[in-house]
Amino acid sequence: LLNLEDIITFANEVQITDVEKVLGRQIKYNTRIAEEGLRNPWGAQVGRVVLEEFGEDVKWRAVAKASAGSDARMSGCALPVIINSGSGNQGMTCSLPVIEFGKELKKSKEEIYRALCVSNLVALNQKKYIGSLSAYCGAVCAAAGAGAGTYLCGGTLEQIENTVVNTIADAGGIVCDGAKPSCAAKISTALQAAILSHKMAMRGLTFARGEGLVMDCPEDTIKAVGYVGRAGMKQTDVEILNLMIGKTKLEDIDK
Repeated sequence: LLNLEDIITFANEVQITDVEKVLGRQIKYNTRIAEEGLRNPWGAQVGRVVLEEFGEDVKWRAVAKASAGSDARMSGCALPVIINSGSGNQGMTCSLPVIEFGKELKKSKEEIYRALCVSNLVALNQKKYIGSLSAYCGAVCAAAGAGAGTYLCGGTLEQIENTVVNTIADAGGIVCDGAKPSCAAKISTALQAAILSHKMAMRGLTFARGEGLVMDCPEDTIKAVGYVGRAGMKQTDVEILNLMIGKTKLEDIDK
């Protein structure tokens, strides 16, 4: 049942009492570490830079909150985070923008919970094809999940699907080179792609079959990109690790 159509059905029909405990914790804990990242100079301060340079519009607040949470987490902050796909960064990326947009749009707690069902499960849906570890940056999967918060804005199934497709057609392929402060910047980049993708989808705009890895249907596009992340980038992962541990010498690359 982990596919876009059934995820939306689940979000529409689930008893809130079945999900409110875990989603309530996700809202509480992830918001708290995001606020810590904005208050204090953790890491490269990506979240603070986004907020101070681009302003208080909700789209920038959404990007800043997720990035700031990563700033803090990747630089040693001990506050807990509710994860997605085994990753704190992914847990913050797929939840904090939805929470921020929910507050801005004055949505009820139940509406935000249902939107978080969509964002968390859409992120998990992509990761099931990629696998636990890959050179494919999981922040992109999580950002596409957050983009599926198009649900929160009253988007149709087709608009939600198009948001996901647009996001991974745009930002898919960002490489993972370990958990570290620059993850916050990758989160910022991926979420900006997701917000653009949402705006496109709400206008009925999407990338078409045959344009890169875009396939006949959204689920096949997710599957194709997941295959690239799992199989196609396997050697990429090896080469990144070899460079990081010094097994591949930079002076030998030009030979």
